[in-house]
Formats: sequence, structure tokens, C-alpha cells
Amino acid sequence: MFVDRVAASPRSEAFRHPGPGGEGWASVTWSEVGERVRRLAAGLIALGVQAEQRVALASATRYEWVLADLAVMCAGAATTTVYPSTNASDVAFIVSNSGSRIVVAEDEAQLAKLREHRAEIPDVDRVVLIEGTVPDDEWVIGLDELAGLGERLLSERPDAVDERIAGISPDSLATLIYTSGTTGRPKGVRLPHSAWTYEAAAIDATGILDADDLQYLWLPLSHVFGKVLLTLPLQIGFATAVDGRVDRIVDNLAVVRPTFMGAAPRIFEKAHARIEATVRADGGVKEKIFDWAMGVGLSASKARQSGKTLSGMQKAQYAVADRLVFQKIRERFGGRLKFFISGSAALDRGVAQWFDAVGIVILEGYGLSETSAASLVNRPSAYRFGTVGWPIPGTEVKIAEDGEILLRSPGVMSGYHENPQATADALDSDGWFHTGDIGTIDANGFLRITDRKKDMFKTSNGKYVAPSAIAATFKGICPYVGEIIVHGEGKSYCVALISLDGEAVAEWAVDNGMGDRPLREIASAGPTVAMMSAYVDQLNAGLNRWEQIKRFTILERELTVENGEITPSMKLKRKKVVDNFSDRITELYG
Repeated sequence: MFVDRVAASPRSEAFRHPGPGGEGWASVTWSEVGERVRRLAAGLIALGVQAEQRVALASATRYEWVLADLAVMCAGAATTTVYPSTNASDVAFIVSNSGSRIVVAEDEAQLAKLREHRAEIPDVDRVVLIEGTVPDDEWVIGLDELAGLGERLLSERPDAVDERIAGISPDSLATLIYTSGTTGRPKGVRLPHSAWTYEAAAIDATGILDADDLQYLWLPLSHVFGKVLLTLPLQIGFATAVDGRVDRIVDNLAVVRPTFMGAAPRIFEKAHARIEATVRADGGVKEKIFDWAMGVGLSASKARQSGKTLSGMQKAQYAVADRLVFQKIRERFGGRLKFFISGSAALDRGVAQWFDAVGIVILEGYGLSETSAASLVNRPSAYRFGTVGWPIPGTEVKIAEDGEILLRSPGVMSGYHENPQATADALDSDGWFHTGDIGTIDANGFLRITDRKKDMFKTSNGKYVAPSAIAATFKGICPYVGEIIVHGEGKSYCVALISLDGEAVAEWAVDNGMGDRPLREIASAGPTVAMMSAYVDQLNAGLNRWEQIKRFTILERELTVENGEITPSMKLKRKKVVDNFSDRITELYG
């Protein structure tokens, strides 16, 4: 796919990336990418990397990640993805378990993790450093030095890379992605080349993207969602702006002006909360105009969802609302968006409808590492809030007797790396992958995810509760929440641990005379508890009696990746949080 794209679009823009010092944007063509990748691939061959051997890639999302991943595959090898936030012990486990021979490390911080556990990774012959000072050490070389090795090899054997590419079969291993591991050690998901070519072709066949699109890509490329979005340009030919700095997303969108972007729900929740909070802080006429406009927009959105045509009056009102409010919001995101794509966790229906009201469609999709990301996605011409849409072409979906979602497609993994028991547990003899998620399919074929099978619990009254669905709803209601963990297994009522979003609540604290206080004091303050209690009451009003939150506590700190409570792909590690704050749960039932 990559070689064909370079040949078909040599002079077209392939990627944009931050310029020197992280400022401005530099652009490269497919031809330039092709030449650089060929040299790096040859460099890996010169280091002795063999077909299907693993090369680990420990880096944040950046242009060099793209180059390294393409080079690994062009060398006939397979990329082992490693999140840059992974602790040193887990990095050693992943590198060792995968059998990686080479590690491409982003900087000295990633190199330090490898050095700390060097005795546990004896098979690693060389570390390639993307940036930073290359030490006087035979174990470490720079990225440019790797390209130099490749140039020398190509001068002697011009066909070295072409021979490796010719030797790749559809079943050859392309990527080894380790699951985030919400419980226990992460498992290595083996994804062959055929899984990625299928994904790209199937998404292309939906017709939602074309060669004139411009993608903004910030997602972790170590995660399957980011990786599949890196595969689509090879198939379709559009350009991609790559920058993994999360704090620059909104600023960059205004400059890059993309036509689409993928993100986890937290990004949309924070953007929604930030805009709402800014309007409330301004108050007065601005707030009144905003509220009127949102009423008009939501009315129009609901009409579209029910298949109704807007009346002449509704169209006129929407045009005014668009000019006064919605256009300005869309400009914050660059003003050219066709849609956002949401994945990796549940998106609150209310947040999705809010964006739809202002003229930005969020297409929620669903997939897993084990299915090469996308299995289902809503379409711009056919979307239903609260669902993850229709299967992509070639993917089959069915619901098991116990409500579990089963998937079958060419994108399903070949198995877990060196873990036959886990593979047998997940893949049945008919090729169905057991997702571990519970869901339903409506009369129009839209899939709705209820919860994770292992997260659902039963109260002492025998009623089932889906905590993730409740959490998604609450995040759409309360702009100051980071996470909410609903608990009630075997109990007569549900309680909740609530963490604050530090950035959002800081502004609220200033308005409520607590701007100089640390987060732990804000969390326990009376006004904060009263504010959160009002939002919990609002949540409870829409829940069944047995689902309602009877008591809650606000945690004194945010949940973090570093504490093992959030995965790098922004998923909640529910069990870890419950373990870390078990005393608080005990108090709630005291």
C-alpha cells in the first residue's frame, strides 16, 4: 500500500509536522517520505533485522513514529508498539515478551527505561534514538545514523528493501499491539498485514473520506485507533498533520483547518465543558443569545434524527443562530470539519447532540485492538446518537445469548502472542471474536454498547447496573468531572467515587472564592460538594431507582496514568481505582 501510494502520488503532500522548536509546520511529499523510509528500512536490514522479527517503537505521536513504523514494515519486520508513558518494568516486559531485537526510542527518558532493565532484555541488539544526544555507546545510535547505514547497504544492494517487501505475505505479522491491560499484564495482539489492508479498504468503501481530505492526527499511535488512522492515508491518499501534543489540539485545529479528526470522548467532553463554562462566565446578553441558539440547534438536531424536514421558520432561526453562535464555535476547530470520529470509550449522547446542534457531527465508532480498530462506525448520512453505527463492509456482528457482542472479519487478530490459552478463550472455532462488551442491535442495524461484561454488577436486590453507561451520561451533564466510578456489587444501593477535572474546576474555584486553594481543598469544600450534589441529583433523575447514586465522595486528586488508574488511551482502570480508594468506598457504606 505504501509503495503504491508513493508511486501514485509522488508530489502530493503526505504529512505535515511541527517545525523546528515545535513551532510552525513543515510539509513533506509522498516521494520524500518514500526515500526516507527506504533508507531507514535498509538501515534495519543492515542491523540484521529479519523478516517478521519485532522492532519496538517507544515514542509519543510524531512524524518520526510514522517513518519508523513504515520502515519496519518495509524491512519485512513487525512493529511492537510501546506507549511513552509505560513504566520501565512494563516496557521491559513488552520488549522481552515480544522478542524485539531493536528498540526505536523517542528520547533519553525512554532510553533510561531500557537501561534500567537492560538485563531483562538481552535480545535487544541496538537502540535507535529519535532525538537527544546519542551517547558514546555501541548499544545506541541516532536515527540519522540508521539512515546512513541504509544508504551504504543500498549502494551495495539496491534491491535489498524491494526483496523484503516482495517476501511479505498477507499473513505476515505487521504489528504487535499490547492491550492497555485494565487487568493484569498486557497481552500482545498479533495483527497481520491483511488486517490493515482490509481495514483501509473497508473504511474507504464507506465513502466517508477522499483524497482531498486533511486529517489532524494526535492520537497515540501505539494505540490501535491511532494506528488505523495512519493506515487510511496509504489507501486513500489524503494528507495528515501529525502532532501528539494534547495541549496543542485546539490551537492547532484553528491553524491546520482539517476536514476530520479522531479522538477519545474525553476530548469532546472537555471542549464542550470549556465552551459552556466560558459562556456562563460571560453571562448577560451573550449567555441569553447562546442559550437561545442552542435551543434552536438542538431542535433542528432532533428533527434530523427523527427524519423530519425543518420548517421555513426553523431554517430561518437556525441561519440566525448559526451566524451569531455556531459559526464561531466551528471556527475554533478550523471551520472546515466534515466530522469528528469518536472511539475507545463511550461518548455521552448529550455531548454528541450538542456538537450536532452547532453543525459538527461526531461519528461514534467501535472496535478493539483485537479487531484492528474499526469494526463499526456511524456514517455522515446515517448516524444515531448513543450507538456505534453499522459494521464496516466485510465485518459481521451478532449478539450471544448472554448479550455479549461477537465480531468476525478479516481484521480480527491472528491470536495473542505466545498465549494460546487466551487466544482460545477469545476466538471460537467459527472465527467469532468474543469482545467482552454487552450490547444490542436495533431494528435499523445500529449497535448500542451497554457496558463491559466484567464491569457490570448486580445489587443485593438482584438488579443489574451498567456503570460505564452511567459514567458517560454524567460526563455529559457535569463539566467539572474527570471520572466517576459507580460501585454497588452485592449492595442494596449504589455509591460513587468522583474525581474532578483540575483544569475545568480551577476556573469554577476562582468564581467561587477558592482560586488560591489546591485541588485537595477544593474537593472537600462545602460549595464543591453542594455543586456536585446538584449534578448527581440531575443524573439520578434519569436513572432507574436501583441505579441511582445514593452517596458519593469527591477524590482529593485527579486520576492519572502514572498511578495506573487511567490507560494511555484514556480508558479507566476501574479495578485499580476501586483498590486505591477502597477505604473511601467502605466509608460510603458505613
